[in-house]
Amino acid sequence: MARLQLLLLTAVVLALTAGTSRSFEFQEATLDAIHQGFKNGSLTSTALVQHYLGQISRLLLLHAVIEVNPDALRQAAQADAERRPLSSGDGRIGGGLHGVPVLLKDNIATRDALNTTAGSLALLGSVVRRDAGVVARLRRAGAVVLGKANMDEWANFRSAIGTGGWSARGGQGKNPYVLSSPPCGSSTGPAIAAAANMAAVTLGTETDGSILCPSSLNSVVGIKPTVGLTSRAGVVPISPRQDTVGPICRTVADAVHVLDAIVGYDELDAVATRAASKYIPDGGYAQFLKIDGLQGKRIGVPNGFFDFPDGSVRQKVYKQHLDTLRRNGAVVTEDLLIANLDVILNATVSGELAALAAEFKIALNAYLSSDLSRSLVASLAEVIAFNNAHPDEEMLKQFGQLIFLVSQNTSGIGSAEKAAIQQLDDLTANGVEKVMRQHQLDAIVAPDSSSATVLAIGGLPGIAVPAGYDEQGVPFGITFGGLKGYEPRLIEIAYAFEQATKARKPPMFKN
Repeated sequence: MARLQLLLLTAVVLALTAGTSRSFEFQEATLDAIHQGFKNGSLTSTALVQHYLGQISRLLLLHAVIEVNPDALRQAAQADAERRPLSSGDGRIGGGLHGVPVLLKDNIATRDALNTTAGSLALLGSVVRRDAGVVARLRRAGAVVLGKANMDEWANFRSAIGTGGWSARGGQGKNPYVLSSPPCGSSTGPAIAAAANMAAVTLGTETDGSILCPSSLNSVVGIKPTVGLTSRAGVVPISPRQDTVGPICRTVADAVHVLDAIVGYDELDAVATRAASKYIPDGGYAQFLKIDGLQGKRIGVPNGFFDFPDGSVRQKVYKQHLDTLRRNGAVVTEDLLIANLDVILNATVSGELAALAAEFKIALNAYLSSDLSRSLVASLAEVIAFNNAHPDEEMLKQFGQLIFLVSQNTSGIGSAEKAAIQQLDDLTANGVEKVMRQHQLDAIVAPDSSSATVLAIGGLPGIAVPAGYDEQGVPFGITFGGLKGYEPRLIEIAYAFEQATKARKPPMFKN
């Protein structure tokens, strides 16, 4: 954190001496506004990076960012220089994110001055061999890598009780709306940073809820793509069967523009990205940002999710939202039954924990041995030993590392693990997939990230959108989920819903 503070102080001094683009409205700025600012001269990439670095510095108490990129201002200046000879163009030279700063969750590798540690001191100083696949695409789109965002350490797969938005490197993430309210995770930092205007664009990852949950609780938009739509190469893994990388932004449109930049085949994640590439539509995803996107959509409301006390803010607001869907042309079918929902939502009974524990050991050991050219640890066993040797820094007494120990005790994908994975596939096929096909649904809808596991175990997509604020001002969201490749339908629904409700408000930083 000392290095972060020094870099931020330097950036703030530079901002004060160099000046900024005074006529540009930085607060809640969207990608379209940023590109328009680049085009009309009211904004430069340098000024935007300086503003975001200043915002990060002012809001250190949120613990949203672990590390800022010492090269970010140079990258921004280069983008500005590239833009000047073409100032008569549309402001998007070199890619759709040209000159736009991006914060990355700390488990997404960058081959630069930044660390990639999954929040753990065990990986501090490790050197990755290459940029993650999604980072390579961001750079080709012209993005400026601003820094690494905080996260639940090891993507919340270390401890049975969960780490609640904490990591040894980043500290305890804070919800920018109500500081005492949980920020959720594991993409804690990206969601906080997007909500608190530390960046317009952030990237998170999800295995089960890690994009949808923090997006919901920090009043931002999170897209959890179909597994394989975005490359996982260079991302500290949990499970190749469930891991996915997606954008967390303040608006659906911004998230969709980022999704367009990061989807596609990657030879380093060949099997998954090749299989999912058939879902990528010609012309990309931005074409589905339709104000009338709810018209004719069939949306299902499964039982077991919208169970809020009568008269509560959430109960009233969610009822209003279902009515809004109908008023805007959707056919909403309530009281749908997802078979064995209680089993699906119990990771021990469903087989999810057994499968993930075995997959994690295999995937992490492969990452540590092949993706890193230098590291203090080369296996899960060595990570466990590191934590035991640093119990205070890693808060071993408070959180433990039970899931690590369970995972280390596995020995590959044997008959028990294969049975668990088959059960997960069956639960998906006979559950959400069957319901959606029987009722010809375009999406299911559920509050916050309550449907995350339903989507996660089948590799299915979801989009979380801000929905409102409770009696204390704590945000809550709504998630639209669908079958593999249903992103176009979900984008139409999520965008039209967002435009009809405009629920998001900037954070108030209440105690």
